[in-house]
Amino acid sequence: MTAGLQALRERVLDDPVAQETLDAIEDFEAFAARAADLASARGLNIDAADIRAAVHDAFAPPITRATAPQGWLPAKVTSHDGHPAVTWLRFGRWRLTQPFYDDDLMRARLRPLNRLIGLRTPLPRPGDHPARDPDGLIFHMSRCGSTLAAQMLAASSANLVISEAPPIDAVLALDVGDDAKVESLRAMVAALGQARAGETRLFLKLDCWHVRDLPLLRRAFPAAPWIFLYREPIEVLVSHARRRGVQMIPDFVSPERLGLALPGGVPDLDYCARVLAAICEGAARHHPGGGGRLVNYRDLPRALFITLLPHFGVAPSEGEAALMRTAGARDAKTPEQGFIPDGEAKRREAGEDLRAICEHRVGDVYRRLEALRMAQT
Repeated sequence: MTAGLQALRERVLDDPVAQETLDAIEDFEAFAARAADLASARGLNIDAADIRAAVHDAFAPPITRATAPQGWLPAKVTSHDGHPAVTWLRFGRWRLTQPFYDDDLMRARLRPLNRLIGLRTPLPRPGDHPARDPDGLIFHMSRCGSTLAAQMLAASSANLVISEAPPIDAVLALDVGDDAKVESLRAMVAALGQARAGETRLFLKLDCWHVRDLPLLRRAFPAAPWIFLYREPIEVLVSHARRRGVQMIPDFVSPERLGLALPGGVPDLDYCARVLAAICEGAARHHPGGGGRLVNYRDLPRALFITLLPHFGVAPSEGEAALMRTAGARDAKTPEQGFIPDGEAKRREAGEDLRAICEHRVGDVYRRLEALRMAQT
């Protein structure tokens, strides 16, 4: 990268107006021309072709700063010089609307400004961004409607929904004491929860294994109400038999994080059932501590209005409720398609061997959850 291009990157990173101007341009050719004009106005002689080539390449080393400007969101926690570091992407006023935070990150990485300017900082610290406590925490069993609930919440422009953000998982996995982890967690959520488009509420949908960290998350956000979504175990197990989630793959989520051992190192369907049991056990164990509600998948989408929103202290306007109902009629992971119930088909698909595994590993804890849910007041 030429000295001129590096100087342009630094100056744009220091100039919120320039960021706003360039970030509005998605076409690479138009972006290069406008960036060259901005460079010329700042006394830098850079050809638009060089900017265009840099945007297409997008392999320049990131700029290292102490903190990220407003409007930049954490993308990934990495290691730099032996310490945790965060790479950031600029979102500006774009709302997070995709089913998962990773989906929003993928779209952001394609934008010319993010391809031109890479940014890296240490982990966020308290005070880097205004403190933001979530209005609700969503825990779940996996494949049980949590994405539907998150998408219904995100349908309202007043709601900022962070759905399974990898930086939160990275903080929870840090090899540090609980005090330091709570501090980092609060700072990371403040960075992710910037109200960039006028949002007034913040919801976190966690990864399914994070229910085992519920006491730590409640310590970080003691006032935040939480819910745990779950489903008939055989339906969830059939879904993972079709296509394994990352929590079922030890190379992605270690058995230790789930309180499990893996004899022989073979993650078979029995291991998948043990994972589901460990997740449900976390919810059943922590539910008596208060602040939470248990919600069965079969009660969705109606449960959003009769359980989740009241528990989170939200009284949606008629317009918000209409938008949420429309979102609830779509398939959460492929919103361009309508929702089609699949529970009966999954139960038919389950063979006797799978049913036996499911009952042996998950049956008891599922019935405990159901008893706790029925006893809720």
